[in-house]
Amino acid sequence: MKKIVMLCCTFLLMGKAMAQEIPLVSNISSRNNITLNGKWSYIVDPLENGYYDYRLMPFKNNGFFENKKWNTTDLTEYNFATSATMDIPSDWNSKDERLFFYEGTVWFQKDFNYQKNSQSKGILHFGAVNYDAKVYVNGKLAGTHVGGYTPFNFDVTDLLLDGNNFVVVKVDNKRHKDNVPTVNMDWWNYGGITRDVTIAQVPNTYIEDYLVQLDKKEKGKISGWIKLNSETANQSVSVSIPELKIKKNVTTDAKGMAYFEIKANPILWTPEKPKLYEVTISKADENIADQIGFRTIETKGKEILLNGKKVFLRGISIHEEAPFRSGRAWSEEDAVTLLTWAKELGCNYVRLAHYPHNEKMVKEAEKMGLMIWSEVPVYWTISWTNPDTYANAERQLHDMIYRDKNRCGIVIWSIANETPHGDDRDVFLSKLAKYARTQDNSRLISMAMEVTKSPNNVNTLHDNMNEYVDIVSFNQYLGWYRGTNESCKDMQWVIPYNKPVIISEFGGEALQGRHGDKKERWNEEYQEELYIQNTQMFNRIEGLAGVSPWILVDFRSPRRQLPNIQDFFNRKGLISDQGIKKKAFYVMKDWYKQKEAEYK
Repeated sequence: MKKIVMLCCTFLLMGKAMAQEIPLVSNISSRNNITLNGKWSYIVDPLENGYYDYRLMPFKNNGFFENKKWNTTDLTEYNFATSATMDIPSDWNSKDERLFFYEGTVWFQKDFNYQKNSQSKGILHFGAVNYDAKVYVNGKLAGTHVGGYTPFNFDVTDLLLDGNNFVVVKVDNKRHKDNVPTVNMDWWNYGGITRDVTIAQVPNTYIEDYLVQLDKKEKGKISGWIKLNSETANQSVSVSIPELKIKKNVTTDAKGMAYFEIKANPILWTPEKPKLYEVTISKADENIADQIGFRTIETKGKEILLNGKKVFLRGISIHEEAPFRSGRAWSEEDAVTLLTWAKELGCNYVRLAHYPHNEKMVKEAEKMGLMIWSEVPVYWTISWTNPDTYANAERQLHDMIYRDKNRCGIVIWSIANETPHGDDRDVFLSKLAKYARTQDNSRLISMAMEVTKSPNNVNTLHDNMNEYVDIVSFNQYLGWYRGTNESCKDMQWVIPYNKPVIISEFGGEALQGRHGDKKERWNEEYQEELYIQNTQMFNRIEGLAGVSPWILVDFRSPRRQLPNIQDFFNRKGLISDQGIKKKAFYVMKDWYKQKEAEYK
């Protein structure tokens, strides 16, 4: 616990409130859960009157978090009981047209019933809240969390009542220079409680976390560990994989840890046959079910090897934006729709940009045989020299890896996107890369770099971060932000590193249904030609091991203001926001068929 809290100086400033935040309860969906999804009352508070008094001092009482019952005798200037309601999970930008552009504070409140039990704890878990969350249970501060795309939880056992309870969450999504991401971004800053909310009822001593994977050093062996929430020795815990006829009992040490090694030869997970095994982690009073696959991922020179076999990553980049309705995606239905489109494109890989996506998206991708690039929002120009900014980024990286370490579909942890070269940036990102390896050395590390242009149509990749990554990935936008589609034919590429290469982004914008000459921007024919010329150019890049075009579906962005074409959408999608495929979709699909045949 001390290590996690120390990761972020910002959290230390919150004092006692943070003392109740606990390490993430792993695989929260398999616990004995009470869902708090559904209708929540909400109050829009642009001046934060519910948190500060008129001298801008935080309320010790009388704040909105107390959820006072309004009457005509006392002066109370809010009332959750008569306020509007909103479906949670969701975002306020797409749920309330008044809040489409709103960035600021909104308060959320929900009543719920709880039966206390002296043999169990109540863990209040949020899949994500964007961005700054202050959580109150029955008027008392449970804790605070900063970061819009990672889960967090609090032990609220002592705050819960037997019977009727309420939870209030102050959500603030204002952008700040020292945040991660910073003020400048190219996706919609959806505010709200954007993922599932649950109260997990767990034993007083419970299984907090576990790891089950192929042994890194020895073939034919599954190894891992089980961790209790307390330093409790001599507790019997077990891992069971019935299909492999495995039932291993182990005993915890003085730190509450139990380690295991098991001889086994599982069928390895591949995109063609995404085999997952039913796994149960248990002790006398607790059973946790999971589906886990086994595979190896490594590099050799300029090749990426999946289970020892050379593989080409046929990918697509995806934002966590709901198909058809826009707004933040969060459900299994959203995930299946987006990933089915990726499979129709011919993908065996998805780049989930530019932040950790919801857990359902990761699990569905794994089931569908899609390798995953998972990223933290160290995006563009972060405050490189601010210690709190680094600690925030490291905390988000920690939580991303912590949540998904048992997901075999994830093959790449990405630490950044399109960051400007410089000494301060290099120090920041090299520390982040080293930290990632301390958390998980079984996957590949990468980041989306940028190519510097040289004379005579020679494009050279030079980035000091090359020594810290396993895969050299870069974004390039020939035909859109520089050059023309025709100029692709003359381009040469110099990538002076003996590592695999992924083109993590390329593309251009087209309004679906707009047609014209292939030399005129914004229409489908121009985008189609851009994809034709770029894919032909890619065939000449030595060591190319994958691509992930930008992007699967048009998505909302406040940077994209061109009337009647963009209308606050980035139109680089191969599919429109209404699910209609553009002409470039089929160019990419045909190219991926060729690549699939080459790598059989």
